[in-house]
Amino acid sequence: MIRLLTILCMIIVLVSCKTETKEQNTTTETISEEQKELTVAEKIAQAHGFDNWKNVNEIEFTFNVDRGENHFERIWLWEPKKNRVIFSTGTDSIVVFNRSKIDSTTIKLDQGFINDKYWLLVPFQLVWDEGTTISKPLKEVAPISKTELNKITLTYGNEGGYTPGDAYDIFYDEDFMIKEWVFREGNSKEPSMTTTFENYEDFNGIKIAKDHKMAEGNFNLYFSNLKVK
Repeated sequence: MIRLLTILCMIIVLVSCKTETKEQNTTTETISEEQKELTVAEKIAQAHGFDNWKNVNEIEFTFNVDRGENHFERIWLWEPKKNRVIFSTGTDSIVVFNRSKIDSTTIKLDQGFINDKYWLLVPFQLVWDEGTTISKPLKEVAPISKTELNKITLTYGNEGGYTPGDAYDIFYDEDFMIKEWVFREGNSKEPSMTTTFENYEDFNGIKIAKDHKMAEGNFNLYFSNLKVK
């Protein structure tokens, strides 16, 4: 992940035996049932269509940020099974790279892709990402809607990734759909950014929040030209 706050700075500047006896079988079945209990992260991911991700061959999207009169965008086509990414500026400029072979010429683009893809698929990142800790859920009033929602805090370890140590307070409803989040850079106590998750749309079973707005009303991070194949 790249620090979410970096995107704002850019805008301002331009922009997871069978047993042999009946007694053993009973024990095995009990353990099996216990193992089937999903974690909160898995429930959130599934609510957003994670079971359908295995069918995705290609996902295309434009990452947009509007802040006041400033507009910033990046156009991506991602082939997850091939680990291939195609970046476009919307003109004739196209760069193709494989995420298994990142070098000095593509690392900046990869950082941008990781950031934009993170916003797009946050629910899946909860189960994809390693080196994280997720708090126990609790009830808390969400910062923007001022309604009581469920909350978990996702914290990244201090090593690995583009931006280690960051934390996210994720607010979700009784259906495990994310409604708001708070990004805290470096796990700071104060919020670095707080936005909504809204305008959900179903793309072949993958539910994606297309808009992320701040309480002030002059900021919208959104996705357009979204296609999932």
